Amino acid sequence: MRLWLKDSERRPDPLPARTDARKAYLAGTVVWVLALVAALIWRDQITAAGLAWWIWCAVIGVGLGLFGLVWVQVRRR
Repeated sequence: MRLWLKDSERRPDPLPARTDARKAYLAGTVVWVLALVAALIWRDQITAAGLAWWIWCAVIGVGLGLFGLVWVQVRRR
């Protein structure tokens, strides 16, 4: 087994695989929306426990998910 090949012996690099990241971003955003809804339903208990930052974490997760969806759509064009 050789660790290094000459350029003339190498096969060409494969083409990059085409993927669709929209489904992953959409699924993640939906999960963050559900987490936000749950956090808002139990807001009083969450703030009483000193965990109000969970609400903001879910808001940021939704925002980043929406940004990712827009970014993927722009990159597709």
